[in-house]
Amino acid sequence: MVGQRFLEALHERTGTAGRITVTVLAAEPRPAYDRVHLTSALSGTTADELSLCPPDFLTAHGIDLRLGEAAVAVDRPARTVTTASGARVPYDTLVLATGSYPFVPPVPGHDADGCHVYRTLEDVAAIRADAADARTGAVIGGGLLGLEAAGALRALGLDTHVVEFAPRLMALQIDDAGGALLRSKIENLGVTVHTSAGAQAVETGPDGRVSALTLSDGTGFPTDLVVFSAGVRPQDRLARDCGLPVGERGGIVVDARCRTADPHVFAIGECALAVDGRVYGLVAPGYAMAETAARAITGDTTGEFTGADTSTQLKLLGVGVASFGDAHGTTEGALDITYANSRAGVYKKLVLGPDGSLLGGILVGDTDAYATLRPLAGNGAPLPVPAEQLLLPQPAGSTGGGVGAAALPDEAVVCSCHNVTKGTIRAAVAERRRASVPAVKKCTKAGTGCGSCEKLLTSIIADELAAAGTPVSRGLCEHFTHTRAELYEIIRVKGITTFARLLAEHGTGRGCAVCKPAIASILAGLGDTSYILDGEQAALQDTNDHFLANLQRNGSYSVVPRVPGGEITPDGLITIGAIARDFGLYTKITGGQRIDMFGATVDQLPAIWRRLVDAGFESGHAYGKSLRTVKSCVGQTWCRYGVQDSVALAIELELRYRGLRSPHKIKAAVSGCARECAEAQSKDFGVIATAQGWNLYVGGNGGATPRHADLLLKDTDRDTLLRTIDRFLMFYIRTADRLERTAPWIERLEGGLDHLRAVVVDDVLGIAGELDELMARHIEGYEDEWAATLADPDRLRRFVSFVNAPGTPDPSVSFVPEREQIRPALPEEVGTR
Repeated sequence: MVGQRFLEALHERTGTAGRITVTVLAAEPRPAYDRVHLTSALSGTTADELSLCPPDFLTAHGIDLRLGEAAVAVDRPARTVTTASGARVPYDTLVLATGSYPFVPPVPGHDADGCHVYRTLEDVAAIRADAADARTGAVIGGGLLGLEAAGALRALGLDTHVVEFAPRLMALQIDDAGGALLRSKIENLGVTVHTSAGAQAVETGPDGRVSALTLSDGTGFPTDLVVFSAGVRPQDRLARDCGLPVGERGGIVVDARCRTADPHVFAIGECALAVDGRVYGLVAPGYAMAETAARAITGDTTGEFTGADTSTQLKLLGVGVASFGDAHGTTEGALDITYANSRAGVYKKLVLGPDGSLLGGILVGDTDAYATLRPLAGNGAPLPVPAEQLLLPQPAGSTGGGVGAAALPDEAVVCSCHNVTKGTIRAAVAERRRASVPAVKKCTKAGTGCGSCEKLLTSIIADELAAAGTPVSRGLCEHFTHTRAELYEIIRVKGITTFARLLAEHGTGRGCAVCKPAIASILAGLGDTSYILDGEQAALQDTNDHFLANLQRNGSYSVVPRVPGGEITPDGLITIGAIARDFGLYTKITGGQRIDMFGATVDQLPAIWRRLVDAGFESGHAYGKSLRTVKSCVGQTWCRYGVQDSVALAIELELRYRGLRSPHKIKAAVSGCARECAEAQSKDFGVIATAQGWNLYVGGNGGATPRHADLLLKDTDRDTLLRTIDRFLMFYIRTADRLERTAPWIERLEGGLDHLRAVVVDDVLGIAGELDELMARHIEGYEDEWAATLADPDRLRRFVSFVNAPGTPDPSVSFVPEREQIRPALPEEVGTR
């Protein structure tokens, strides 16, 4: 990554194009790629998607990239580099960007079959291959990379253990209290954590493969796979062998211009020991070193690298963690303020200097404030609000208490990956006339690294445009100046039934991938039928709706029949099993209590759905922005703790709201008692039974930004419950923004939950009747999309892989066997089946 950034920085310097000839020697078999998001390769991200090297970049700049050609020796007097193939490459200037290598503790058995490191795409492929036959995995190391590796093993379906020698996880970044909370949240996900213990021995079976791990505290456990992630070491062998000075603990010694003791040799990134005596293992410092070296090589005497910000923000097994500045309070006279809420799974600490300025902090469980707090740390300026207000949670819908973009000084670094300040961003808007987030990103590179600063970047741009009197577009996209909510009202009031008419009367151009599906959803919701593939509507849908199925990573589709409330008969189970067997599909129980069948091709979809519809199943709308599932426990019918019939209510709700098109997907649940087995408080709407009736919760959210739902009604009867949910959903559909879930919608509402209650319960706006009518219209007009499709030969014509060769399967869809089923083939595996 650092080497690629150096190439970009070199060719951004004025006059370098065509004047400097660059040869890149790469030990790996592929161009530079994003190691920060390496784990995503396990969930379908391809090597091409992770690539950091644009297809035409090398050719445009005349760069000679030699893949799989590792450098093995440097002859400094002759100024040549010898490669593994024996080639000798001359140089005028040599840049060492060799990075680091994983440290593997020399414990007995560390080189057994089943032991891995976690560093490259090839490592990921090897781990995936071994995991196919494994049940348990262990990760040695509980730091950043170790927890990333643990997440990878867990994603592969393994029972996962993490072994950390320190007394807490992420010991370098967070303190004891933060580490305790992080451990608790990770253990709640099913990962076993061992701290204050190291690996003593890797045990093997008769076949020479890993069978167990023995720890230094005398305990141990069986395991089929071990990943060593116990830190990295600078890859400095080339420098050592050619006589360049290296640090006592490794790292090529460089000066503030990233130059080694040899003026013709530079070192950047994880292989370099900076002038402050540190080896930096993060991307942002590496990028800063790359830019420093590029300036020096092209004769620019400005800019030095004397140290860097080591702040980090990331999600580890779904848990947000951030650390910035002097997080451990090592500055003399430092004071700290903490906020902890174990019920909500949140820990926050701010470290203040004796003068009250912010020195650093730690955030676990809720890292939303990181982008704003990090630039304030270490600048010596007093905080714009009392520090306590930066920690305490704010009421839903409130904008007070926190610190926004306006409070940051111009010298504050907004994008640490590319060292872009707020002043640079403001100048891009005011002086260089960049009036959108994409334009500013292209101009400054802000927001193009890890992406954690994007929300703050957007706020700064909006503030600058507003200050200049430039209208900030609130429109749905470039083709409509109205918001989604405004367009909903226009369509409803004027009775518009086509996208073409709406575009002609209220938009410009031809529309795009943003506005077309958004408008299609509104039209479907307000139309006489919810079917979405007739006439003009068909051309407006996105990929999934286009074929009424979910597109998967290899071009195949998944099929998800509706299973209301999770209740299914034995005959229904047999039908699904027989279909999956006959079509060779991969089957999985979903989190919403239904069965997903993966691996169908477009031309197979009608045949699969014919059998499902004949057996009484209907579309589960897993492909649409609509109601997905209403999850339930077994309730009082079977459970000795249940106080109401949760299954019956869940089925009623799912059938009532099936096919309801909305700004985003909707998930729901019904629990039969306060033990909450259906997890109703993490859903867009959730119902929990009480001895007196039902409690209604709204605005919950799992996923990347978990949020507990808010209590809207207490101990209510069934009719009031249904009427309130009807109005809640229709008010959300009517006023939410495009792709906005209910959780951020409620937080954005002026007045928050109180305003929502006033609208849907007390009818303060006088629109309750309209909301009731809209829901009644939906319920009356619902038809199953797949049943309607199968009944119409014209509709069925779209389900072919090739329009000029109906019945011909798509040869690019390929699978390989795994755990007695199939999975999509990786690029390197294509052709194995």
